[in-house]
Amino acid sequence: MDELKERILRDGQVLEGNILKVDAFLNHQVDSGLMKRVGEEFARRFARLKPDKILTAEISGIAPALQTGVALDVPVVFARKMRPITMPKDAFERHVPSRTKGGETLLLVSPEYLHPKERVVIIDDFLATGQTLNALANIVVEARAQVLAFGVVVEKTFEHGREALEDWNVPLESLVVIERMSSKKIVFR
Repeated sequence: MDELKERILRDGQVLEGNILKVDAFLNHQVDSGLMKRVGEEFARRFARLKPDKILTAEISGIAPALQTGVALDVPVVFARKMRPITMPKDAFERHVPSRTKGGETLLLVSPEYLHPKERVVIIDDFLATGQTLNALANIVVEARAQVLAFGVVVEKTFEHGREALEDWNVPLESLVVIERMSSKKIVFR
């Protein structure tokens, strides 16, 4: 998506540790028009799969996942990072490392909202190492549902996340792929 590349170049910042800060339009302030177009693009790519649900992780995955769900007319479930008192004790859970927060993050999905045999597309903001997407996919399997595909807004190929997801043997769609980046330059595929 050329529009997304332009926004990354204009408003993105490369921080220490190969972190791409896109808070101006995706991770803190959300450009709703851009996210609508992101969701429409994911929907175009995944409509043939006929998903029953979209799954993502809070918080940064919610905007692109929600717009994808709107475009496909399917519910969106997001993995919570803290257990609310309303969540059943038998929730599906995984721990994943968080580079932006430091330490580990807990991902929780209520079994009330992810059912056996459902067909699930997993959407997230970034693909770096693949650990979050792997954790979400494992939650889908634990729910006895089916992982149909992965969709990411931005993929950083130099962190090898795509390779970490190969065993799932499902489509992986990235709207923007970054081959390398530094504080001075971002190189897209």
